[in-house]
Amino acid sequence: MTALLEVPAIRRQTTRLSVQDFHRLGEGLRAELLEGILINKMPKSPLHQFTVERLRRILSTQIDPAWILRQEGPMTFVDSEPEPDLAIVPAPEDAYRFHHPHTAALVVEVAISSLEIDRVKAHIYAEARIPEYWIVCPEEKSVEVYRQPSPEGYTAPIIFTAPAVIHCAVLPGVSVDLAALFA
Repeated sequence: MTALLEVPAIRRQTTRLSVQDFHRLGEGLRAELLEGILINKMPKSPLHQFTVERLRRILSTQIDPAWILRQEGPMTFVDSEPEPDLAIVPAPEDAYRFHHPHTAALVVEVAISSLEIDRVKAHIYAEARIPEYWIVCPEEKSVEVYRQPSPEGYTAPIIFTAPAVIHCAVLPGVSVDLAALFA
């Protein structure tokens, strides 16, 4: 039994699939594949969409052309295909014409009603060696920052609250002023 299935909110919505089976289901499915389990995606609240869009605008002005900022784009791992709210992946864009990215420098999830699931995703991103993972919690005006991935997971998160500024450890020059993000 995986840690993912120990979360009651997730267990109630499960179906086991391989990444290949997941792809055969076709487009338009409102779900993610997490550790072989099909998880129905929740509807996005106005606050969720607002926060994702504001953060996308902030990050898009700071990333180097060697990187691409993707919004809700799938990432393919061994037994998972999450769709993070934002991910900064290696360029060029053409590299993803026939497959989804397998890595990113930074992955961001915005948690309004999904905090429990987003914390479980930390293990998936750590296994995939994503060097930095943020969970943005707009209602608390905080961000959980996970760094130093290993097969066992990330080290304990650092929690930043407004008015702090988060500096991305992996992408020089990328930072987010939480007072501006949550204004």
